Amino acid sequence: MSQTSSMKLLGARNMSCIVERMEWNNKMDLIAYGTEKGEVVIQRLNWQKIVTFPTPGEDVRVRSLSWQMDETLLAVGYSNGKVALLDAESETIISGLIYEDDIKKVYFSKAINSQENLGTYTCNAKDKHRRFLPKLQPLTNIDPCLKTLDQKSFPKGSPCFLVVIMRSGKVHLLLLGALQAGSIDLTQHILHPEQFDVYDVRLNGDFNAIYALLRDGQELKMLHFHNQVLQECMAPMLELATHCAHILETKNYINDTQQCLTEAWETVQLEMDNKLTKYANSQPYGLISAHFLELHVFGFATFEVEEFLTLSEKGFKKIANSVDLSLSNLQGLVFKQLNGSAVNMFYFLNTIAGFGRMSHFFESLISPDVANEAMRACGAFVLKVHELQRTIDTLVYDMKLFHEWMIFTILRLSHQEIPDDLVLTEEENIAMADFLCSMEPELDDRSDEEDDLEPLSDTPPPARSKFNLERVGQYLDNAYLTQPYTKDPSQLWEEMVAENECLNECKLFVPHDKNLSLVQQRDKMFNAIDAVFHKPTESISGSFKLSSAVICNDLPPMEPGEGLEDRELVTCSYYVNEASRSDMLACTISWQEAMILEVSRAGDGLVRCTRIQLEPGMFSSAHEDFYNLRFVDLQFYNESSLSILAQSTSAASGMRPHSFFIQFSLSAARNQCTQHQMGPLVKLKDATVTHSIHDVVDGATFKGLDGLCDMLAVSGSRKVATVLSDRKRKMTIFEMEIEEEEDDTEMSQASFLEISKESVLAGVAESEKPDA
Repeated sequence: MSQTSSMKLLGARNMSCIVERMEWNNKMDLIAYGTEKGEVVIQRLNWQKIVTFPTPGEDVRVRSLSWQMDETLLAVGYSNGKVALLDAESETIISGLIYEDDIKKVYFSKAINSQENLGTYTCNAKDKHRRFLPKLQPLTNIDPCLKTLDQKSFPKGSPCFLVVIMRSGKVHLLLLGALQAGSIDLTQHILHPEQFDVYDVRLNGDFNAIYALLRDGQELKMLHFHNQVLQECMAPMLELATHCAHILETKNYINDTQQCLTEAWETVQLEMDNKLTKYANSQPYGLISAHFLELHVFGFATFEVEEFLTLSEKGFKKIANSVDLSLSNLQGLVFKQLNGSAVNMFYFLNTIAGFGRMSHFFESLISPDVANEAMRACGAFVLKVHELQRTIDTLVYDMKLFHEWMIFTILRLSHQEIPDDLVLTEEENIAMADFLCSMEPELDDRSDEEDDLEPLSDTPPPARSKFNLERVGQYLDNAYLTQPYTKDPSQLWEEMVAENECLNECKLFVPHDKNLSLVQQRDKMFNAIDAVFHKPTESISGSFKLSSAVICNDLPPMEPGEGLEDRELVTCSYYVNEASRSDMLACTISWQEAMILEVSRAGDGLVRCTRIQLEPGMFSSAHEDFYNLRFVDLQFYNESSLSILAQSTSAASGMRPHSFFIQFSLSAARNQCTQHQMGPLVKLKDATVTHSIHDVVDGATFKGLDGLCDMLAVSGSRKVATVLSDRKRKMTIFEMEIEEEEDDTEMSQASFLEISKESVLAGVAESEKPDA
């Protein structure tokens, strides 16, 4: 018999735009919803908005929302292929992924219980690096708005999988949101790819298999794929994923530091442009060095040099101080941030190379040769950072010497008293002469044939040297160095390498390519690091084996345009039942029928199937309102209840269509289920019996709702339910499991309509308020 559901209306609001997705947080009173504009809004139970995340682009729709278990992290899938991880607590975008196809669904798996899954391998080195590595200093001078999605930190919290389902049938698994933990293309395992649609793909409770609910031609199937690598290597994967997250964060830090280096270098050039570079551009190439040498050696100044030196001593000191400060910032970025992040990266890669030597645990996840090559590439990057550091130190010394000499020269030419500290020593005079000689390096000799072709070429001449600042600037360009770092004769190792070519080819030593810029060396290191994480993706992807195909029901032929979410026949929900060690899947198989599957994980291969329909049975004495209902949405409320949203397909003349919120008891329907054995092919459509929910004793409780309702979102842990109605523009929130003795437990449809009218009037009054 039908009963009335114990629900209490908490409130209803008319939304400013259409709501397309809703999802409750399982721990906090937070609900997230996506709008037709592509925005994601997070609000509390009392309608207080916490944060609104803007759309990532024009005409982008929100496809899916999923909260991380017991966390404030929300995964959002967009129609343009972007997946963003949003933090409701810090109100920031944590990280993001970009795919080339439309997103069907994204979700977080349940938390991985380390005590239950680590087996013989003990993952006891989590964040152990904090004992040895100093914490990287924050980059305070970088604008957070300039960071792209892939340049943010990766999420922390309970270890879990992030699963991304594409409309094309490809499924991607990510562990800790960082490590690509395999993928599978479902279209390779079906018979009719021309009539294909994927509804949901879920990891099982033991993380060693996936269930895929899909359309294959005119059949609704559930495919079960087992994965041996996931079963045997979960503990090493967690270890590797943790280090992968650290490596990706370090990569992002290096990118940000390099961005700061470029900005600091542009500041140096800007300070030089104030006076010095303008003068340099006005002179033919080679004359500046010659004139300054003449002034330094013989004390004679040409007219152009005297005009340049009309700047007062005070003004030149100001320019010198600005340039020195900019160069000092550049030194700090290289010595502290860039060098520190390079050392951290080497530490993490060295740890992964060590994992690779434990072949018993990491053989299918890490290739030792590839890990060693990545470590050597990182070592080469460390050498390049030190090379840049020495180049900057040399430039700082030269510029300081040049500024002192310029001030000394201005005072001498103006016949002012010269302080003793400005008088250069013999060594400083020699260094000054060398600096002036190298101000304008000699250009490469060109042949007469090239000279003849020059007037016909539209290629602009190469940028001229400006006080030899290119010695540093060339490291920040994605091009080979034009002025490679000169060998230091005092370095015996460099001399040994030059005399023995075999040392350059030896894998035990880190290579040092002096022709690469810092940007090129960084990219080479990043490519080597990416190659390290190809192995787990390939191993896990190749380990998916189709173990069972369950045919649930027949489906009507696909029509053009069908498969879009607003016209989907199949809706589904998934729940991991830890108490009974089973995975539960509920799905609609037609407009009036649904199927509830319970797959055992106890090793017996049993599948329990309960098939229900909304239409009253032959011997049911149901009210006429319960006839002609169809499924709209369904979700597991908890392991013992299934929440169903149904609406009338036809209404009597003069009456508005109506909907019902149905709470269906799974424990009461257990006697109606049939048991089957998992095998290569299971045809449930021929081996199950459909039961009316009205015939299940104490099985269904009904709550009448006004109008046509479109979507449902429930949370058993929070004891709340939200319903969308009025073409997804009205949100109604109910409190569930109300005690019987409360006076306002049961609400008639009249009282529901009354409150709905009050909410409409309140919304209209609020919209008519003048702007402050």
